Formats: sequence, structure tokens, C-alpha cells
Amino acid sequence: MAKDTLFILERSYTDDDGEYFCRDCVEVDGLLALFPELGARLNVIRVPWTKPRVPVVEALGEDNQNCPALAFPEGGFVNTQDALLAALHERHGFPIRSS
Repeated sequence: MAKDTLFILERSYTDDDGEYFCRDCVEVDGLLALFPELGARLNVIRVPWTKPRVPVVEALGEDNQNCPALAFPEGGFVNTQDALLAALHERHGFPIRSS
């Protein structure tokens, strides 16, 4: 059976003003670290910050490059944080965020 694919940004990026991280990606990365048995159900692809993010474009289209994103093998995807966390819970058993 094909796995859902999670696209997540690489750890951080640096520019002239400093080093930055994506808070949504860090939240999802934390879930993967805390629940590795659940994360094993996913195909996790780390993508660079710079666009175009080729693997994401190939899977979701050029207009849907924001991360994190979760693509479903049967078609469709989610790429907003609330929808992604809900899908991780419903499809893979991750706990629910408590605001």
C-alpha cells in the first residue's frame, strides 16, 4: 500500500539578517521525533527553502509549494497547518494538538 507523502522544509535557512526556521515544519518535525512509529507510516521528503521546490511542484503543482504539506496516494493533499495536523491524526493516529 502506498504511503502518504509529507513534504517538510529543511531545518533552516540563512540570509544577511540571520538564521530562520519554519514554525509549522518544526511542529511537525517534533511530532515525527516524538512518535517515530507513526512517522514510519509516512514517506517524508525534506525540501529546500528556495523555490521552485521541485518535489512539491511535481506532486502538488507550482501554486502549492508551501510546506509542510501532506499528499495522499489516492489523490489530494493538505498544506495548511490545521488541516495537516487533522489529517495526521485521522489517517495515522498522531495525537491532537491542544492549542
